[in-house]
Amino acid sequence: MKVKHLFFLFGLIIIWTACKNGHGKIINRDTSITKKTSFNNLFLDSIQVEDFLNGQPEFKKFEQQYFDFYKQRNYEYAWFDTSGLAEQSHNFINLLNSTISDLEDSSLYNASLFQLYKNFITGSLHHQKQTDVAKTELLFTGQFFAYAAKVYKGSDIDASELGWYIPRKKVDLTALLDSSLKTKAIAPDQYAPLNTQYKQLQNYLVKYFELDKQTAGVWDSIPAPTKLLLKKGDSSIIITQIKKRFQLLDETNSIDTSAKFDSILVAAVKKFQRRMGLSIDGVIGAKMIQELNVPVKQRIKQLLVNMERVRWMPAEKDTNYVVVNIPEFKMHVYDSGKLAFDMNVIVGKTTNNTVIFNGNLKYIVFSPYWNVPPSIVQKEILPGIRKNKNYLQKNDMEITGNSGGLPVVRQKPGANNSLGLVKFLFPNTYDIYLHDTPNHELFNVSNRTFSHGCIRIGEPKKFAQYLLRADTATTWKSSVIDSSMHLQKERWVTLKKTIPVFVVYFTAWVDKNGILNFRKDIYGHDKKMSEKLFVNK
Repeated sequence: MKVKHLFFLFGLIIIWTACKNGHGKIINRDTSITKKTSFNNLFLDSIQVEDFLNGQPEFKKFEQQYFDFYKQRNYEYAWFDTSGLAEQSHNFINLLNSTISDLEDSSLYNASLFQLYKNFITGSLHHQKQTDVAKTELLFTGQFFAYAAKVYKGSDIDASELGWYIPRKKVDLTALLDSSLKTKAIAPDQYAPLNTQYKQLQNYLVKYFELDKQTAGVWDSIPAPTKLLLKKGDSSIIITQIKKRFQLLDETNSIDTSAKFDSILVAAVKKFQRRMGLSIDGVIGAKMIQELNVPVKQRIKQLLVNMERVRWMPAEKDTNYVVVNIPEFKMHVYDSGKLAFDMNVIVGKTTNNTVIFNGNLKYIVFSPYWNVPPSIVQKEILPGIRKNKNYLQKNDMEITGNSGGLPVVRQKPGANNSLGLVKFLFPNTYDIYLHDTPNHELFNVSNRTFSHGCIRIGEPKKFAQYLLRADTATTWKSSVIDSSMHLQKERWVTLKKTIPVFVVYFTAWVDKNGILNFRKDIYGHDKKMSEKLFVNK
């Protein structure tokens, strides 16, 4: 009997092998007569997968991932084991439920999957149809791909159409599913690394959804004060309205709703001004009222737009890098993954947008020449020369040649140079770089859109010292940097190791203190993205 059983087993193996086609796919087995499953022989075949995808158009775009995933596991079930639904199935359903709830996003809800899942957990596992088991298995896989594509990759929007030229994060959905099943992940950041901003913004999104429900979708506008500014000691019915608004926004724990502008309100006003990027003076003016009147629904959209951008960004690493956030007018320097310091920046005018892109900072140029761009020569230099023949001399400029019918103009190093005393280059096709400026008074303005597109930084010497701190070939003392910034000719320094620079555009983010910040959509990028993201909502 044992010998007969052995030959029978070999026969089954031969038959199974013969059923494979030349592409490694298995010819469809006839399972129509199987009414029940013992969960002991959990294998699919390629025809089942193909038939399923033909009937599920929403998952058709993941066809390659489906076949790659199941082929590498010899078409063995992933979401079931011999006892029925595996642990990772329950983990993923819980994650889907929480994500749908937190994001209030019904697009991640799959009625068929949830119904079949309910059938399996409420009914007898060993009395389920084999066809339902296979369908549930494939629905789980498709829904995972849909979830991961949305949360980790983001929408199918062409980011470059929105002026975003930082390469979007690439996610291997097949590898992600395989690793998550092996680790039995239960939280989003266990499936794949997410930029920490994502979860922080999502937490605030939940709060704003609750706030919208709490106010029944109504966000009454606070009228502008009759006097230009409201200060400590003033009284007004508007102050009562502001205090109530602050309580809703969690700006203050005070339960006082009197019409008196007291010291507690001053602190709350400053907190609000700080997170809105306004001048922090503790005084209520028109700009602050305007921010208070932004409807909750608009803030929700703003959060969703910026969460989409975060999905495009790589997860943080324990490395050195620089982030310039255009709407924030700030540069943040990270050392070994931790914030070392930040400084104010000036960015491009609304007519000369600073480009959203990334590069590698490679050179420091002390006492730089400013090679005037042809567009500025055409629009500003030539008209200046026509008005005043001494224009070039007055502005420390010189002509070094001709190109395309225009003079090639450069400004000599010095205190009046438009680039200031030092510039920092990360070579790129947009001709954008970081540099000093002779006009430091502009850093005191809250809305700093003054440049032709390049980024002016508020503390260039500090930044140079940081970049050169590990250069042992030259002793970069403070005095050496000072003298290098006041030469008659340029001095180029090549960094020993390049540093990634990301020029980004976030109008909502959570700062190092866990506080949600909002900023104006200065270039209209939020508006353009909203038109694409919420087109069907």
